[in-house]
Amino acid sequence: MTPHINANPGEIAEIVLMPGDPLRAKFIAETFLQDAKQVSDVRNMLAFTGHYKGVRVSVMGHGMGVPSVSIYAHELIHEYGAKKLIRVGSCGGVAEDLSLKDIIVVNAASTGSGTNRARFAGYDYAAVPDFELLKNCWQTAEALKTPVRYGGIFTNDFFYNDPENLMPALQKMNILALDMESAALFAIAAENRVKALSILTVSDHMINGGEMSPQERQTSFNQMLELALETAIKE
Repeated sequence: MTPHINANPGEIAEIVLMPGDPLRAKFIAETFLQDAKQVSDVRNMLAFTGHYKGVRVSVMGHGMGVPSVSIYAHELIHEYGAKKLIRVGSCGGVAEDLSLKDIIVVNAASTGSGTNRARFAGYDYAAVPDFELLKNCWQTAEALKTPVRYGGIFTNDFFYNDPENLMPALQKMNILALDMESAALFAIAAENRVKALSILTVSDHMINGGEMSPQERQTSFNQMLELALETAIKE
């Protein structure tokens, strides 16, 4: 057990899906996994383990922001042997041709957070997903005929009151969307030689306006979740 996860040794699978919201983790377990069992509940950051098409899979919330996802990813890797971490979360659209509920598969995550620079001797780290997982995701999306956008996002430490010069810079550099975790997850995975991927659903749009309700965020990401699970079990 760790300070933040009270699962017993062996109760976490090598494949872990990571939504931000612990209630979304519960929804995923109840909707997609067979024989799902709750294995952790510290701070109500719920974790479950079950099977998807015969493959053992865990799902655990990671909370909001770089520090939170960093804690859970570190403990899952170091104390529970996680080998594949797939973030399944929401994001704020930046590209004007994105709509609510569109799916983004992240191929790079820029960031204003200082943690990756600190981790990388003061230099700028290019935070990218594992190529094999990314390739498997592309192949899976093609097979499922799931419409997906591939591109770069920005992992932001701000949720409110972004710096005034941020949005023009994101649009200039063809950034698709904002999230608060992916860049950190990619860096931690690279540092520890495990695989990470981030698949996001547009829950609100920073330019065009509009947003999904909290209930929709918990329960309406099924297409994204199917894509993530099928990608995770693909050999």
